[in-house]
Amino acid sequence: MLNAGDPAPDIDAPNQHGETVAPDIDAPTVVYFYVEDGTPGCSTQADQFSREADAYEDAGVTVYGVSTDDIDSHWEFAEREGTDYDLLADPDGDLCTAFGVPRDHDGRAERTTFVLADGEIQRVYTGVSADGHARDVLMDMLDDGLVSL
Repeated sequence: MLNAGDPAPDIDAPNQHGETVAPDIDAPTVVYFYVEDGTPGCSTQADQFSREADAYEDAGVTVYGVSTDDIDSHWEFAEREGTDYDLLADPDGDLCTAFGVPRDHDGRAERTTFVLADGEIQRVYTGVSADGHARDVLMDMLDDGLVSL
């Protein structure tokens, strides 16, 4: 798995609308890997990142959710949860591999979050608890001086 200080990988993947998206690894960015669309923990995490969307935007941070689900699953999940940020589809596990995110025996990503800025991994969160995570990440970015409000 990538660690703080490692170069951030240049990635691209389709979002829930089928558009290819390439996160800007030089700008403050959060890439969070989640297990599966529609599970209770993943719904909580998506909902809380959505509720914090204005604060993230005010701080100049872009958020991306990633799972090994496909575009159609992401679209349904985003519609159901009211998610307005990009959910990147990684059915072949290419993004998991790029970040070194472990996958379970069914190929689903372990809940892991990366903070990127200046072309590097700034922070890595493993064993993430979905509830409160969106707020914690933003507060850590503020504390680290990566962003301001």
